[in-house]
Amino acid sequence: MHEYMQSVVLVDWTIVRATVVLVHIRFTLAKKCHCLEKDTTEPTNVGAVFRSGAALGFDAVLLAPRCADPLYRRSIKVGMGAVFSTPWTRLPDWYDALPDLSRRGFTTVALTLGPDSVPIEEAVAGVDRLALVLGSEGHGLSTRWEASADRRAVIPMAAGIDSLNVAAASAVACYAAARR
Repeated sequence: MHEYMQSVVLVDWTIVRATVVLVHIRFTLAKKCHCLEKDTTEPTNVGAVFRSGAALGFDAVLLAPRCADPLYRRSIKVGMGAVFSTPWTRLPDWYDALPDLSRRGFTTVALTLGPDSVPIEEAVAGVDRLALVLGSEGHGLSTRWEASADRRAVIPMAAGIDSLNVAAASAVACYAAARR
């Protein structure tokens, strides 16, 4: 199937990539994970998210419309080409993406400093089909995105530091998810 997808991608890149990822999400085996990004605009962070996801067994990356281009040369370089081996798509209708993933049997876990956030290990425990929701650099996730997620998670830190950048946070979260 993978070799067939590579040859078809040349026919219509956008339609085939979206179809491949949606089919992959629908029929993926339990225990596989998916990674989401919301408005991550720094190409190096996008590349690092792809690299972490690929290294730790995530099946796909779903991008919000305003995320940086994962095919930008800096993204490719930082991600060590993971964008070419990881199915991904840019979701045109980001507004209902989390509820739609939940309806499809995924548990959406938002990385946030929200007051009801639990440690990432606790948030992913017992989850078969996982969608991690990562926020933008600086502002993180919007209130709507925090509320739309099934669970909210935080990466416990030493006193005086409240967060990591999205690339580092995605690596830690992917690692925690891979160990569940």
